Amino acid sequence: MPADPRPLAVSDLVVEYTNGPYSVRPINRLSFEAEPGTLTLLLGPSGCGKTTLLSCLGGLLPPTSGSITVGDTELVGLPGPALTQYRRSHVGIVFQAFNLVPSLDVVENVMAPQRSAGASRRAARTRAVELLERVGLSERLRHRPGDLSGGQQQRVAIARALALDPPLVLADEPTAHLDHIQVEGILRLLRSLADEGRTVVVSTHDDRLLPLADQVLDMHQAERRVRRTDPVPQELDAGDVLFRQDDASELIYLVDEGQLVVEREQSGGRSEVLAHVQRGDHVGEMGPLFRLPRSATVRALTTSRVTGYTVEQFRNLVGHEHLHEVITGRGANGKNTSAGAAAAMAITAIENLA
Repeated sequence: MPADPRPLAVSDLVVEYTNGPYSVRPINRLSFEAEPGTLTLLLGPSGCGKTTLLSCLGGLLPPTSGSITVGDTELVGLPGPALTQYRRSHVGIVFQAFNLVPSLDVVENVMAPQRSAGASRRAARTRAVELLERVGLSERLRHRPGDLSGGQQQRVAIARALALDPPLVLADEPTAHLDHIQVEGILRLLRSLADEGRTVVVSTHDDRLLPLADQVLDMHQAERRVRRTDPVPQELDAGDVLFRQDDASELIYLVDEGQLVVEREQSGGRSEVLAHVQRGDHVGEMGPLFRLPRSATVRALTTSRVTGYTVEQFRNLVGHEHLHEVITGRGANGKNTSAGAAAAMAITAIENLA
């Protein structure tokens, strides 16, 4: 058990970066807590912010805003020497690519962080051998990483993360490169780390890890939605925002009346007009269809009325065979059609049902 168990608290965390002319928020106003002795699972596909969040928790990436506290330590804004001490003593990171030093043998890899922290060679070696025996590698102590399987390298990476007995352990996609036999051993090991009193946070897209978790944080913004059974009508005054860039995606909207503008927010507070939409047009389809956050902001230019549909409802309205036309803006003959052509079919379908 770590000498100093510490709870983790994340509050209103935002990470924003510039990608070409526009800004992206892989993490947008995220809050959660994790207690010592628990395992928190960050679940979601690639690109949803899992590794970004782990980098923030590990003190490797400063967030744009928000708060991260580990015990009594506020990580955001921590000065350089204190941040170095935090990374050395308070957090152990198991990287997805292992990041083992290929020229060092297994024992030397686990000794490395201890030697950096000032431990004697004898003490560091004793601790390294103890940890490697625990993870089942007592017969591989003199092997180099290139001589080990993926599962064995993962075990070395876990042992190295535990070298200084940190209260917080972060693991990035720990089962990504392993077969099912190797996965079983890693799952048991991760669970045992939490049971010993550590705060463990694991990122994964692998739902086999779900039974391990004390709590699951769905990092897929599009999944944070409310199930709806009926279309959602909405009235907008001029200037009202229908949805903002980086918001979670839930509904696809059809414009019943009025005119709206689609704008992409860029770095420096600027914005780029992407399109104007009006009666018969659809807007906001890509996020819900492909389970992505909103890629632009939509606001009303005039008094407007829209109706929001779930993906299933929208598919039923336009017909599965026409859905590709909604996405690409192309007709069956391969020629470009107007932006709202497929959605106009949906409007007609609605009116016929009325």
